[in-house]
Amino acid sequence: MVEMILPVLRYGDPVLRQKGARIEKITPAIKKLVEDMLETMHAAASVGLAAQQVGHALQLTVIDVREVKDRPSTLELKGRPADVAAFMPLVLINPELTPSNKPVSGPEGCLSFPEIYADIVRPESVEVVGMNEKGERIEFRCGGLLARAVQHEADHLRGILFIDRMSAEAKKELKPRLEALQAATRAALKQANNR
Repeated sequence: MVEMILPVLRYGDPVLRQKGARIEKITPAIKKLVEDMLETMHAAASVGLAAQQVGHALQLTVIDVREVKDRPSTLELKGRPADVAAFMPLVLINPELTPSNKPVSGPEGCLSFPEIYADIVRPESVEVVGMNEKGERIEFRCGGLLARAVQHEADHLRGILFIDRMSAEAKKELKPRLEALQAATRAALKQANNR
């Protein structure tokens, strides 16, 4: 039997704007959510997924950059270069980020915004402290696509969406599509609530 993959919420769903609650204990429910989120992310061919995107306002995200060959990632563990692929998939709980390099612009998309992309300016590398799915403390420094994915997902955990970081021009250009997506999502939510 195939496990049911979680539906991904779209822009306009209020859960996407909720701040995630800290996870103090790794319960069986959290373990199950992590498994389902990893499966959902891989099925969607995405590099990251935050708990808010599947309807849970928690400080939990999953990341896997192994499939992306044209946008390199860097990783340092205890100050030494490490193998990014061996570190994936990454489960990050209660992450705290410290920017450690100058901001750079790069392309981003988001599963909650199908077919919508824009260049977003973010620090090129970040230092990250958090917990893994076993409840162990993890610390690393990352750059490239991994740094971008970590920052994008950490934003989700605070109710911040990538459109909030877009340039005014990009947002203006995408406005009709964003409004249409938001309206469609709200209509679907209303319909679901009326059932």
